[in-house]
Amino acid sequence: MKSWERRGLFLLILVASTAAADAATPQAEIRAVLDKQVAAWNRADLETFMQTYWKSPKTAYVGPNGIQRGWQSVLGRYRRAYPNPQAMGKTTFSNLEITMLAPDAAVVLGHWHLERASGNLGGVFSLVLRKFPEGWRIILDHTSLVNPPVQK
Repeated sequence: MKSWERRGLFLLILVASTAAADAATPQAEIRAVLDKQVAAWNRADLETFMQTYWKSPKTAYVGPNGIQRGWQSVLGRYRRAYPNPQAMGKTTFSNLEITMLAPDAAVVLGHWHLERASGNLGGVFSLVLRKFPEGWRIILDHTSLVNPPVQK
């Protein structure tokens, strides 16, 4: 192989690997948002946990009690349902599936598990995320309880 052919092949490989790395970036960024949620929850830090949601009146949470609209309303729901670290327990997410809908929109499916002294809980969730200038944010959270709890 001639030197110019090697350079061409090297450039082709470089471009292909850069494109592959760029294609994985949204999924990695979304996983980082979910990792931030878990870490904040496990520190009983609802304010940091809520930074992963779009701070808008259009944010929605769908759960067993219906639809909550607005970032502040979702925060209030979490504060009422989980008033202290014991109620919050420790959470894990598993079986995550990230589907890109557009360069700035994605759906995530997964399982959640909550361990706490008063009894474990678990279930499934679907999230819709959008990428804003400040990063990926959850605009819709649909969380369901599954009995018995989903195991890690």
